[in-house]
Amino acid sequence: MQRILATLLAGRSLTRDEAARAFELILTGQANESQVAAMLALLQVKGVVLDELVGGARTMRAHVTPVPIPAHREADIRPGLIDTCGTGGAPKTFNISTAAAIVAAAAGKSCSPRIRVAKHGGRSRTGRGSAEVLAALGVNIDASPEVQARCLDEAGVCFSFAVHHHPAMKFAAGPRKSLGFPTVFNLLGPLCNPAGARRQLMGVYTRDAVELVARALLELGAEEAMVVHGMDGMDEITTLDRTLVAHVAGGGVTLHEIDARTLGITRPDRSALEASTIEESANVMRRVLAGEPGPARDIVALNAGAALVVGGAARDLGGGMRLALDALDRGEAQRTLDELRIWSNRA
Repeated sequence: MQRILATLLAGRSLTRDEAARAFELILTGQANESQVAAMLALLQVKGVVLDELVGGARTMRAHVTPVPIPAHREADIRPGLIDTCGTGGAPKTFNISTAAAIVAAAAGKSCSPRIRVAKHGGRSRTGRGSAEVLAALGVNIDASPEVQARCLDEAGVCFSFAVHHHPAMKFAAGPRKSLGFPTVFNLLGPLCNPAGARRQLMGVYTRDAVELVARALLELGAEEAMVVHGMDGMDEITTLDRTLVAHVAGGGVTLHEIDARTLGITRPDRSALEASTIEESANVMRRVLAGEPGPARDIVALNAGAALVVGGAARDLGGGMRLALDALDRGEAQRTLDELRIWSNRA
């Protein structure tokens, strides 16, 4: 680890192999907390590069506790399996990506391939992360990997609580908390879906990470993905401003912008999307899934539509949105949440 730190201190980037080795030392407890904190801080100051992200992600993936999809169900589940995990760090909105995951799974039931969502996430520094909100909605966020696999098969959606799937991250928990700012682990976590989803809608907390993360996903074998950052600071496709998108498809990465107004969405007041507590966020989600019209429904349908695009169920964002809105109107999104609640609580 001392050689790794010396390289970073000199302002040089790590090779892919060096990064993989450095994260192996961290995730096996061979680096002490001072070394971990130093490495994370130096990477943040220097700026993380592609080889560091790919090397780190490969090491993290090697240490993940997987969701065990049965071999006889692989051919049915894998083709349309997606994740909507983001980095967090957005302004104080309700949990959009979690609502979008449920809506995408609901809309995807009638698609070919069927869309299933392995929603990876954790607790948030804001207290409004996917784990907190799903727990408030009655979902068992501590379900075992085997129960998650059953949820994925039966309900079309599961929640993979990061703390249970990345036990080796305990060695970095203290330094991350003490630093108090986002580190490379905020980017690495969403790259390591425990169910092995190779299609992804991923929001990032800074526009500087959009193309970087997209190219990392491509290197890591993603079949299709969108990495997004709202110009208003959201790690979602926003309805308040334009959104920068890096689209991974066909073996390459293309950059473009989304303006929700071109899809018939009126820009709302920010307050219409805000939630300051877990219960407020859960209540917004309840209203959206129950079919209530308004700005919250619009942004959820927009993001669910993008998830359906990367899952292969829709050719474009407009088509994906129509599928999402139809699932909301038919009550299928509410039924999908009910199914997730039921299956996640079965031992």
